[in-house]
Amino acid sequence: MDFFTNKSVVVTGGAGFLGSFITDGLKKRGCKNILIPKVEDYDLVRIEDINRMYEDMKPDIVIHLAAVVGGIGANRAHPGEFFYKNLMMGVQLIEQARLRNIEKLVAIGTVCAYPKFTPVPFKEENLWDGYPEETNAPYGLAKKMLLVQSQSYRSEYGFNSIFLLPVNLYGPGDNFNPESSHVIPALIKKCVDAIDKKLNYIECWGTGSASREFIYASDAAEGILLAAEYYNKSEPVNIGAGFEISIKELVQKIALLTGFKGEIRWDSSKPDGQPRRKLDVSKAKKYFGFEAKTTFDEGLKATIDWYRKHNI
Repeated sequence: MDFFTNKSVVVTGGAGFLGSFITDGLKKRGCKNILIPKVEDYDLVRIEDINRMYEDMKPDIVIHLAAVVGGIGANRAHPGEFFYKNLMMGVQLIEQARLRNIEKLVAIGTVCAYPKFTPVPFKEENLWDGYPEETNAPYGLAKKMLLVQSQSYRSEYGFNSIFLLPVNLYGPGDNFNPESSHVIPALIKKCVDAIDKKLNYIECWGTGSASREFIYASDAAEGILLAAEYYNKSEPVNIGAGFEISIKELVQKIALLTGFKGEIRWDSSKPDGQPRRKLDVSKAKKYFGFEAKTTFDEGLKATIDWYRKHNI
């Protein structure tokens, strides 16, 4: 637990949703020098800004969370932007970290990197068995290239970087913007707003048949920090909660927890996305002792309470 005590740690995306839980976890571990490159000061797509950030902050450890992300709608609207910005951020951050002999870099990938029809539960060795689901393939492939870079840099240069694959995150402080949010905050907003506006129905994308796995953001942060402390291999590792729920069941659960009693209408002209998602999380437990602690109902209630309090 003293791994971070005397380290300078850069957390890209540290001011964001997952980043806030990472920085809290670092503080609890006694890290006194947590450095967050804010987007107003450093555009991490630009090599000049990456170099300036490294010169200014001089980190020992880099945890790379920053990403251009969104739900199915945002991925469909901006495939080029999502590919380019995520690829350029990660590739250049890792290359410049190598050149500066940074002690360790933790790269955060995405469950979207898995093939569309991956056997359930998703095992890390299935990662290259097919093409990702089309709506988020540009984002998933951009992130997967960081795994290739991480492994090849360890092989050629002995550079210590690791690659983690978190499943869909949720929790207090999530993005509730309907233009770019993921499924849980989008559904919470729809249900709570429908109650407030006295609407008698909500509309949901797809058929509800697809399944997903979700991990509470503070649990994901703990997994990432444990990996940073204890894991030093080139194999990718899943970070998840190890359960699966259909989107239809998810909508029903969120409606129940929010108190929404109206009709749920499905727009089957909209895509379902990847048919199923559930991770095999055994390697995270084996390699660095991580298991998710927060039950799904506990996490959803906390997220709903946060949205009702802030109502953004």
